Amino acid sequence: MATISRTGFAQVEPNHLSGIVTGQILAQLPVDTDEMGTIIENGRFAKYDYAKGAVNLSGAGEWMLIYNEEKLYDERKQHHKDFAMIASNYSDGEIVPRLISTVLGDVFTTNAFGECAKSDSATVDGIDLEVGDLVSVGENGYLKKVDAAADEVAADDAPTFQVAKVYTMADSQPGVKLMRIK
Repeated sequence: MATISRTGFAQVEPNHLSGIVTGQILAQLPVDTDEMGTIIENGRFAKYDYAKGAVNLSGAGEWMLIYNEEKLYDERKQHHKDFAMIASNYSDGEIVPRLISTVLGDVFTTNAFGECAKSDSATVDGIDLEVGDLVSVGENGYLKKVDAAADEVAADDAPTFQVAKVYTMADSQPGVKLMRIK
């Protein structure tokens, strides 16, 4: 068992995301910052809500993985944990993230659990996970552990992932390799 906690922003390593290959990538709607906040991290999930014209957490669309191209300007001092889309960094304050559809069998490594980090040096409390555990998308778009025995998986419309490997992110922080199973 490992405690998946992090310092800095959440990260994603796209081991096998078929949405990238098939072009199931959406990136034209701005984030509803009233609902999602002004910091958007890789690894969080959101919905592409055409009806409201925004990326949000409450729309009728499917849950999709946020995976943006990282803009790091000094590779000697910056790491994956240093990147998030922050509204104040954009001239109009509008964040337009890239959302990728995930399908059964997709695999990615992440540490996007719990909640949003407030900065690239903030610590987010950990979650204990081991191989075989199930995780799903929480109401805030971050991953959470679910209890299969309590039937949480069947009742929820969010995708479900199984921990395939307890892993280490590129910057030596703990992470997990997940495979989509529902």
